[in-house]
Amino acid sequence: MQQIKIFMSVESEVSQTEAEVNAWLKESGVRVLQIFGNIAPQTSPLGEPTGSASGPLRFPPSDVIMVVLYETA
Repeated sequence: MQQIKIFMSVESEVSQTEAEVNAWLKESGVRVLQIFGNIAPQTSPLGEPTGSASGPLRFPPSDVIMVVLYETA
């Protein structure tokens, strides 16, 4: 039976997400059919309303989603 596993994170924690996905794959022993993901860029400066950049622009980390399509025995 095909199923999905969704991992969500932010770009500043990609290494931790990678470790989490790899650990899950090793522990679960599933047959992976496909892995895909997306990163959603942030567009407004951190702590300031859009269009009111008074100092250096600092953006919040972008959202990251990773989806694993897999089969169980």
